[in-house]
Amino acid sequence: MARAAKATDTGTTGSAKRNVSKDELLKYYREMVLIRRFEERAGQLYGMGLIGGFCHLYIGQEAVAVGMEAASIDGDQVITGYRDHGHMLAAGMDPKAVMAELTGRIGGSSKGKGGSMHMFDIETGFFGGHGIVGAQVSLGTGLAFADWYRNNGNVSFTYFGDGAANQGQVYESFNMAKLWNLPVVYVIENNEYAMGTSLARASATTNLSQRGASFGIPGETVDGMDVFAVKEAAERAAEYARSGKGPYILEMKTYRYRGHSMSDPAKYRTKEEVDEVKTTRDPIDHIKTMLEQAGVEEAEIKAIDNEIKAIVLEAVEFAQTSPEPDPSELYTDVYLEA
Repeated sequence: MARAAKATDTGTTGSAKRNVSKDELLKYYREMVLIRRFEERAGQLYGMGLIGGFCHLYIGQEAVAVGMEAASIDGDQVITGYRDHGHMLAAGMDPKAVMAELTGRIGGSSKGKGGSMHMFDIETGFFGGHGIVGAQVSLGTGLAFADWYRNNGNVSFTYFGDGAANQGQVYESFNMAKLWNLPVVYVIENNEYAMGTSLARASATTNLSQRGASFGIPGETVDGMDVFAVKEAAERAAEYARSGKGPYILEMKTYRYRGHSMSDPAKYRTKEEVDEVKTTRDPIDHIKTMLEQAGVEEAEIKAIDNEIKAIVLEAVEFAQTSPEPDPSELYTDVYLEA
């Protein structure tokens, strides 16, 4: 039996001089701005009492979902935890259906019964939205097992955070994935603070890309604030998994601007720290600078901003006018009907 490949860390993959087309720059700018503006509105609706339960915003982390999605092909699956709205939009879900789910309306993607943390859309390959910390990792591994069994060439992109990286089920999943060389890319969105505790205070080792080393799973650390660094790493990892070599780990060094959830005042970090990240590392500002350097006129960028504003406003209106689910919906989608 051949030895398992030694886990490798290629260091942090970050910005580099790239030959990027104007169309590609505009595409990623549009997708990230959509997520940013959508989440800002969701936060406002939550503050108005129109969204119940928990609500975890993706503001600051947009480059991860958009860059990873750029490496996916038809049939690939995405599964994540409860900071999921950005992933849904990046996967191509209708903003109206996502916002209506947040407000608990029948027009939502889960008919208003799932809320912020439990949305699914099989058509776009989005498998949730899961409220139990780390639970999606074993489910994502199961999706990869199905791909392996069917030999369909698809990959499961399984996301979790730095807080979930210490969960036992994560390592059970790593072991199974490597044992059978399942086509799964584990994406660790390291936003540094989990639910409110810094990584350095909670983890004995902080290089999360190497958490699969004992299983022979390679990994690398990526600048998760740079959409092109994410895309390039995603393409490498996806090709590795698709080729039959097994799982791959990507640690995305990113940052959330808001608290863990809407109820978190985030007093465990300073305002100056957050402002510094916004000023020096913001993923949208980064790509906007690239657009300006590519000679894109301010009017063209403004047109995209206005288009996104209209899309989000339409989603908000739909989410407030779509009817609430009929009480009979309590009994649907529980058991498979014959």
